[in-house]
Amino acid sequence: MEKYEKLAKIGEGSYGVVFKCRNKTSGQVVAIKKFVESKDDPVVKKIALREISMLKQLKHPNLVNLIEVFRRKRKMHLVFEYCDHTLLNELERNPNGVADGVIKSVLWQTLQALNFCHKHNCIHRDVKPENILITKKGIIKICDFGFARILRKLIPRHQSIFKSNQFFHGISIPEPEDMETLEEKFSDAHPVALNFMKDCLKMNPDDRLTCAQLLESPYFDSFREDQMKRKARNEGRNRRRQQNQLLPLIPGSHSSPTPDGRKQVLQLKFDHLPNI
Repeated sequence: MEKYEKLAKIGEGSYGVVFKCRNKTSGQVVAIKKFVESKDDPVVKKIALREISMLKQLKHPNLVNLIEVFRRKRKMHLVFEYCDHTLLNELERNPNGVADGVIKSVLWQTLQALNFCHKHNCIHRDVKPENILITKKGIIKICDFGFARILRKLIPRHQSIFKSNQFFHGISIPEPEDMETLEEKFSDAHPVALNFMKDCLKMNPDDRLTCAQLLESPYFDSFREDQMKRKARNEGRNRRRQQNQLLPLIPGSHSSPTPDGRKQVLQLKFDHLPNI
């Protein structure tokens, strides 16, 4: 901890406290999570080691980056990249809702992160607004992998056990008599947005869309178009910058390479005169 300057406390949970700090050598601002119990506490130690293991395996632009890990006074410290605020802060600042473009951007990036985790058989199990960080540039970073798990492939025996669990035999959940529909709850929402929400909230896992399928939803059509246009603009800008860097520079030349039109006219006027 000696190489970091503590700036402020920015978060606190059941198992640790998070500080905003600055690296005294490089000046880099980071977030340091200090686990409140000693490293000998079995529960806290297990959570800390699980988070370290997960973040070492999973590297993605929308997952928070773990920079380093160290122990000080028998307590585990995890050093992360610093993010400006959380999605919870954003929602609290905008109690009447945020712009549609912001919603799509947050959803798109969050789904990208979760889809990456699911492809690697990882389930986060604690996705909520306070665990979705946002950088100053609007980049989403999912954090807090203390409850995450790596799932192994289920064999037929496991599947049969889950489907015929005797503890749940004969138990049924009563259907609500009067349930408010999404159309009633969000009367001003676009039909495409309502369909997207319905796809997320289907009770049957077999019917519910995966993260990969949700990313292909028509709800993101305009967002994908904007992304492609932005990408094309950035590529064009980079191409022009590279071309300008490749142009040769003539030492000592400060005049424009374009010929002076007035001098050309004078030269044409006297081209017919004989040499003396």
